[in-house]
Amino acid sequence: MTPSRRHCLRALALGGLAAGLSACGFQLRSSGNYPFRTLYANFSATSPLGVELRRNLLGTGRIEVWTDPQQMLKADAILDIVSEERQQVVVGVNASGQVRELQLRLRVKFRLRTPQGQALIESVELSQQRDLSYTETAALSKEIEQGMMYRDMQSDIVQQIMRRLASVKVPAAAAAQP
Repeated sequence: MTPSRRHCLRALALGGLAAGLSACGFQLRSSGNYPFRTLYANFSATSPLGVELRRNLLGTGRIEVWTDPQQMLKADAILDIVSEERQQVVVGVNASGQVRELQLRLRVKFRLRTPQGQALIESVELSQQRDLSYTETAALSKEIEQGMMYRDMQSDIVQQIMRRLASVKVPAAAAAQP
């Protein structure tokens, strides 16, 4: 086979692959289109979840995040983090009563509303859980692993919140008000 014919076949194959991917609906994940430009968020500045959520919201480049309570009534929307709860539950012990398995849980309850009090997202609870084997001889490494698991659950919940915020539809009456 001649080199020019090989290049032609290669180009056709790549073109067919590109057409196939575009026809199947494949699209890279992009930052969402949010129906508000300013968002007041009441999460704590020291909360790991709050820090990550703020970083992700600001990273879109489409939203200003305000945390000063005096600016709450000027914002287009208000994100209330109602609760954030981390739990460790013992789910397995050995014959001598020593812990062998833990279940880590993270629950976050939030809602989104307008400054006038109209609910854009009713109160929602998101939860994640992970199982962690445990042994006293490796307590320090298990503590580090536990921290990594909590960060992973937290990142997943932040992404879920971001997707829910992007899917909000602002009613025409709320959008018309200054």
